[in-house]
Amino acid sequence: MAELCRAYDISRKTGYKWLSRYESEGPGGLSDRSKAPHNHPHAITKEVKQAVLSVKGRFNHWGPAKIRVRLEKQYPGWSCYPAVSTIGEHLKRQGLVCSRRRRHRASPTVLPLTVGNNSNDVWTADFKGYFRTGDGRRCNPLTISDDASRYLLCCRHLDRMSYELVRMQFERVFRDYGVPVVIRTDNGSPFSSRGLCGLSRLSYWWIRLGIHPERIMPGHPEHNGRHERMHKTLKRHTAAPPAKTIAAQQKRFDWFCVEYNQDRPHEALDMQTPASRYSSSVRCYPARLAELDYPDHMKVYRVFDHGDVHCCGRRFFVTECLGGEYIGIEQIEQDRSRLWYCNYELGTVDHRKWQVTPAKCRALLAGASPSKQES
Repeated sequence: MAELCRAYDISRKTGYKWLSRYESEGPGGLSDRSKAPHNHPHAITKEVKQAVLSVKGRFNHWGPAKIRVRLEKQYPGWSCYPAVSTIGEHLKRQGLVCSRRRRHRASPTVLPLTVGNNSNDVWTADFKGYFRTGDGRRCNPLTISDDASRYLLCCRHLDRMSYELVRMQFERVFRDYGVPVVIRTDNGSPFSSRGLCGLSRLSYWWIRLGIHPERIMPGHPEHNGRHERMHKTLKRHTAAPPAKTIAAQQKRFDWFCVEYNQDRPHEALDMQTPASRYSSSVRCYPARLAELDYPDHMKVYRVFDHGDVHCCGRRFFVTECLGGEYIGIEQIEQDRSRLWYCNYELGTVDHRKWQVTPAKCRALLAGASPSKQES
């Protein structure tokens, strides 16, 4: 035995072990055996496994972390709860999860975007990319969410991405939740235009309500990353595959809003739900808009329907989006004036060339209100 073990470079203890297995089990005893322990201290019981599968069956798109939070709320009497990794392994053995490829995250950008620390500081809005339902119709869901709490305020299909239809949806949301301080969007229609400062009719309406419109840089959706990430979850829950009709698809959107706000814990909120973090705005949507109120040192002019302003015997073009509205002109030099709409700086007027240069840094007019609104 000693010579044999030296020939194969093993210890005599190992040699006697293999010999004993061969004598008791035959050639099958020489196969490799599992090194897993017979009893695992962290193994979950059948009751816990069934509870995990029950939650997964109800919320089939939830991951292990959200299921763990749901178990804590649904079964408060348990002495201990399975770890997130244990839940994930159990779901993986059941074939209910698949591996996800990690993407390289974009480096953070330095932009003068408003930080929404509280509810209604910043709302984000966008149209999720269109898709077609089973009957071939085009579905264009408009989504609005609160940046701080991630609360989904609106997810509604619109037949057209027009100013009139979008304004109707915002009016409905304003009546239900109040008015925010800032609304952040991308540079698509109807949120922006090719006119002065890139503002559209919708943007000017927001300014009239005392809302500051804010747009991300073109081609950089990561600047509105929270909203885009919500779109990914929305697509996976409601449009993979799409419903057969627009009406059925809208029912899916309505169901998703309830689950997303009320039931689904959010990792960025310490596994709390958006509904537990959101509260309506103290700024109510006015029943009607009062007349604009500019400071006494400004001259007020009406914008014609085609976008021109008649000032000092001359006409110069501002924007068609303000047709019928009143703007304020503040003289800052002999040949230069500053142009305002409500308390929003639009640009500078050169009285020698009678041209408007858009404002690069848009400050708010101190001591002025966009309008004396009546609630």
